[in-house]
Amino acid sequence: MSQRFIVTKEHRRFTEFADAVRRGHTIGLCFGPAGVGKTLSARRYAHWEKAYDLLTYWGPRDDSDAKIYATLARSRTVLYTPSVLTTPRALKDELDQAITRTNICIEQHLEPVGQDTTPTWARRRGRNHVQLIIVDESERLRPASLELLRDLYDRDNIALILIGMPGLEKQFSHYPQFYSRVGFAHQYRPLGTDELLFVLQRHWRSLGKTLDPEDFTDAQAIASITRITRGNFRLLERLFPQIERVMKINELDTITNDVIEAAQSTLVIGTTN
Repeated sequence: MSQRFIVTKEHRRFTEFADAVRRGHTIGLCFGPAGVGKTLSARRYAHWEKAYDLLTYWGPRDDSDAKIYATLARSRTVLYTPSVLTTPRALKDELDQAITRTNICIEQHLEPVGQDTTPTWARRRGRNHVQLIIVDESERLRPASLELLRDLYDRDNIALILIGMPGLEKQFSHYPQFYSRVGFAHQYRPLGTDELLFVLQRHWRSLGKTLDPEDFTDAQAIASITRITRGNFRLLERLFPQIERVMKINELDTITNDVIEAAQSTLVIGTTN
């Protein structure tokens, strides 16, 4: 089930970080534990949920695509995730394709069909509108791929954000030519107490319930979820569908500590630190 995006303090901090990297035409490193929301924030910032299918499958155009063109013109951002076995050549080809297609879409917004006589093949070479590339899962990058990204940054003046696990900043410090260009480092943290309560209130409402921290049963439930997830956004999103399932199966109307423990037992809970 697709969950509605929840704007947390960490997402706002990521947005401020990405804006600063983009404005400064520099390189930024974003790191944090698995599941805290780094990828979700990156996809939200790049509006990738709206643009991914269009840029990936590149089929016939539709009138509704104009909204995506406008979105890309606002974000000026490309999100790229290398596979485990991505070679430097594949990275170059895939990034070039994503940038080219994004530029074409932005051109369509700025100068709709019939107003721009520039051939499609010439648009990327003549005008680059992409200002920021976000690379997720960047621990997968080989040294040659980092060198390729550094060259892209130097040559085309496109800002870069590399996202990964804690220790990313230490990993890249072994490549001084790349690391010397890093302007910002951002740590993405798990949800704090207040934010976790805010997110839980949203989930309670989605189930038609009202969360009252002063109520003993609700307070127990909050404490149990806090202990299980330790503020990890992904675990929280995985836990609630199971909570809903347990309640339906047992025809229960209240989210209790027992319900949460039963829901937890169906999940494989890894470390969140």
